[in-house]
Amino acid sequence: MSRVVFVLLPGVHLLDLAGPAQVFSTAADLGQPYELSYVAERERIPSAQGVTLTAHTRWPETGPDDLVVVPGWRTSTPHVGPEPGPEELARLRAHHTAGGTVASVCAGALALGLAGLLDGRRCTTHHELQDELAARYPRATVVRDVLFTTDDRVVTSAGIASGIDLALHLLAVRHGPALAAQVARNMVVYARRNGHEPQASVMLRHRSHLDDTVHRVQDLIDARFTEPLSLAYLAAGAGVSERTLTRLFNRATSGLTPLRYQQTLRLERAQHLISHGSTVEAAAREVGFDDARMLRRLRARAL
Repeated sequence: MSRVVFVLLPGVHLLDLAGPAQVFSTAADLGQPYELSYVAERERIPSAQGVTLTAHTRWPETGPDDLVVVPGWRTSTPHVGPEPGPEELARLRAHHTAGGTVASVCAGALALGLAGLLDGRRCTTHHELQDELAARYPRATVVRDVLFTTDDRVVTSAGIASGIDLALHLLAVRHGPALAAQVARNMVVYARRNGHEPQASVMLRHRSHLDDTVHRVQDLIDARFTEPLSLAYLAAGAGVSERTLTRLFNRATSGLTPLRYQQTLRLERAQHLISHGSTVEAAAREVGFDDARMLRRLRARAL
C-alpha cells in the first residue's frame, strides 16, 4: 500500500488539492494500492473557496514509496500568507531524507523552500509567484512558465489544474503510461499537456499531436511496452501498412519510430527502478530487455 499525504494550510485552493487527489483516488479505484490521508495543524481548515475541510492532526507513518503533497493556498498579498509550522517542515524534510517523494502545487513550493528542499534544485510555481519564489530561495533554480519539474524526488507544479498533470506524470513513471492514460480517460481530462518541460514523462512528451492512428498505436505500446512488439503487429492494430505507420509516427512524434518510442518508455521505467535501488541488470529484465547492454547504451545516449 502506498500512501499519499496531503498537507493542508488555511486558505488551501480546492482544485490544487482535488486534482491530484482525484488522480490517485481513481488509480485506487482501478486496483492500484493507494491510500489518501489529509493532515493539518488543526482539524478544521478553511479553503479559499469557502468550504471548510476536515483533516487529521497526527501524521501517518510514511516510507520511501509514499508521496507527500503540499497544495497551494490563497495569499492576501504576494508576500503574506500562511506558512507551515515547525512540525510540518520537519516532516517534509524527514520524508525526503528517508527516500520519499515530496510534491507541491502552486504556492506549496514556498513550503518546500521553507523546509530547505529547493536548495540546489529545479522548481516551479504559479506564474504570479515565480518572482517571489526566486527572491526567497536564491539557491533554487526557478524554471519559469512550465507545468511541472522533477528534481531528486522533489516535484513542483505551476498551480491549479497543473497538479493533475503532475499526478498523472507520477503515475506514468511509477506504473507505466497505460495506467496514467486510463486514469486520464476516466477523469475526462486532456492527458497530453507538458508545457514543453523536458522532464515530463514520455507519454506526455510525445502525446501532444492530433493523429488518432498514432494515438491508437501508442495506446498499444503503452499497455505492453515490456513485451516484444513487431511493426507488423502495430500496423495491423492501427489498420494501416507498416510503411504508412512509420511515416505517420515519425511525423507526429517529431522523428521517433514505434520501436524508439517503446525504448524510451522502457528507459524511463528502468531509470525509476534504478533510482529506487534496483540494479541495472534487474531493471533491464523488468522492462523487457534480454540483458543490461541495451539499457546501458540507452542510458548513455540519454546522458
